[in-house]
Amino acid sequence: MSKISSVLHYYEAIADISSQMLREARASHWDEVVALGERYQAAVESLRKLDHLDDSDRQARRELLTRILNDDATIRSLAAPELSRLGALIGNMKRQHAVLQTYCAPALNLHS
Repeated sequence: MSKISSVLHYYEAIADISSQMLREARASHWDEVVALGERYQAAVESLRKLDHLDDSDRQARRELLTRILNDDATIRSLAAPELSRLGALIGNMKRQHAVLQTYCAPALNLHS
């Protein structure tokens, strides 16, 4: 396999992973999205070690990059409500913890 086709192979693999991530995000399978994200990062790191494409393969790369970026944007828009929900849950937990500390700590100190 030539260096050029090897480079395109990595772009294709990254595009395939991003498509899988998008399918899982649409199904709200966030654990799978995270696991695929690790594969995605590893593939991107591997790609960074390879030589660049020549002019004849730039169009193929451009199409793959467009696909990858579109998938990424859609995944982010799907994840935003989930991240907001988790942020609200964490905020509620912090408030509950503060209330417990405020009202329960003095009572615990009396029994010491």
